[in-house]
Amino acid sequence: MSLLRRGHKNELKPLNEAEAYARCHGTRGDEVRIIKVEPRRARYETGVSGERLREAFESRLDTREPDEETEPTVDET
Repeated sequence: MSLLRRGHKNELKPLNEAEAYARCHGTRGDEVRIIKVEPRRARYETGVSGERLREAFESRLDTREPDEETEPTVDET
């Protein structure tokens, strides 16, 4: 009696997607529905890059007048 079985490979059958899903998650219940999602609409060109928008925002911050409440106060003690 041979303990090692030579010549008999124990190869597994490749699984398709449905079989793999069933093996991992079990059978699909009634609470799971497959829906079709419409493709996203095309984006439009804005004419400004993110870097240019950031630079414009920084320049507006630099040119604004400071609020009285946020001005630093000097304590003379």
